[in-house]
Amino acid sequence: MSLAARALVYTRAFPGAGIAGAVGVGIGTPLLVAGAGTESTGNLLRSERPLPTAFTRRLTVPRVLSPGRSDADGDHYRIVQTAASASIVPGATTRIWGCNGTFPGPTIESRRGRPAIVTHVNRLPVPTVVHLHGGRTPASSDGHPIDFVYPPGMSHHGGHGGNSMVGDTTHGSREYTFPLGQRAATLWYHDHRMDFTGPSVWRGLAGFHIHRDEEEDGLGLPSGARELPLMITDRSFAADGSFRYPSIDPGLLHTPGVSGDYVAGVRGDTMLVNGVPWPVAEVDAVQYRLRILMDVIVDFSGYRPGTEVTVVNDFDDGPMEKVMRFVVGRPARDDFILPARLSTVERLTAEQAVTTRSFSFRAGEVRGGHGWLIGQRAFSPGHIAADPRLGTVEVWRLRADFHRPVHLHLQPFQVLSRGSEGPGPFDAGWKDTVDLRPAEEVAIAIRFDGYRGTYVFHCHNLEHEDMAMMANFVVR
Repeated sequence: MSLAARALVYTRAFPGAGIAGAVGVGIGTPLLVAGAGTESTGNLLRSERPLPTAFTRRLTVPRVLSPGRSDADGDHYRIVQTAASASIVPGATTRIWGCNGTFPGPTIESRRGRPAIVTHVNRLPVPTVVHLHGGRTPASSDGHPIDFVYPPGMSHHGGHGGNSMVGDTTHGSREYTFPLGQRAATLWYHDHRMDFTGPSVWRGLAGFHIHRDEEEDGLGLPSGARELPLMITDRSFAADGSFRYPSIDPGLLHTPGVSGDYVAGVRGDTMLVNGVPWPVAEVDAVQYRLRILMDVIVDFSGYRPGTEVTVVNDFDDGPMEKVMRFVVGRPARDDFILPARLSTVERLTAEQAVTTRSFSFRAGEVRGGHGWLIGQRAFSPGHIAADPRLGTVEVWRLRADFHRPVHLHLQPFQVLSRGSEGPGPFDAGWKDTVDLRPAEEVAIAIRFDGYRGTYVFHCHNLEHEDMAMMANFVVR
């Protein structure tokens, strides 16, 4: 299961309006990413009820959470993880696991150098773990997969094939401290519990964390109503409107993983954007900033009123080929001019590295059945795959049997090469996840600074992660 669909924007006009020109893209990479030939993984899980009609509901934007208090230590927030009902598909209610009862959860906005202290309260029937994806976070708050927040009354559970796991656990709630001494970025938070991240995120435990700084302020990027966070997710629904997901253990407490047909990944048949199926957003004929867990500028100013602009998922066909639609309205004042340079990025090189490590990502046997390995090993909380020194640069060579989005915690990295060639056309800048294509080796450079402690790296196909494609590294 991939959180965000790769997307291509094209335009289709109302009858008689004609076909408009190309959409301008000004930030990050083009809306068509990863290049031709990359194959998605996973099998389609069909809904048991008719699919919603596309482009009939308005896009909604998750609300921004205000801090409960602010003091010398930072801004303090409280999020309650709880079951709730949501109106997602027509004629039914969907039971979600939501942060403050919504899916996506509320958005946290932060500024560089100003810590965010977030207390997560667990009112669900299972343990949870919170990870700030892309955050430069001390290990104690990074959300290691066995640092459980148990619900009240639960002190252990039999996950990971019944093996006993002891992490830095709490009961009822946990205070996560995010120092956020890092550059502006579109971050997001989500459940990260060992063995059950996929189904927990599928049920709704995820939200935006938008981090800002003075450098970004100086660019004058589109803001306010012209800055749209878009969380693109795929889901399937049971006949009663509940989320459908092929967990071996529907209670998400004991036996991890999914049934055999879906071990390569679960693909839903309903496209959601911010929890709304195939939504429509009305926009002025100006430039907008779209935060698609990837950051782009789209210029709608060249289109006549009434023009439809559709976001397309070029990895699929049928209903899942379409993501959402924009309807262009009246012209409006737009003072944004794309700067010649957005930022300066320090380049890491192989010559700076104190060591080179190699990791292969491939299929293998896990607990007597099919699973996913890094090297020859399934994830074990006690095994350390790498032990970099604080402040040093390392080169990691990552090899894949087929498509793998590989994510590292703690620090961003830079892509040095793909196979025998240099970085690909979409590899520039800092990354927290790299797309490995089938039979490909990618070399990345990482500077391990900030914090000591135990962190993980893993495949971000969440079914692969849950079925053991994860490993520990310790910054010493």
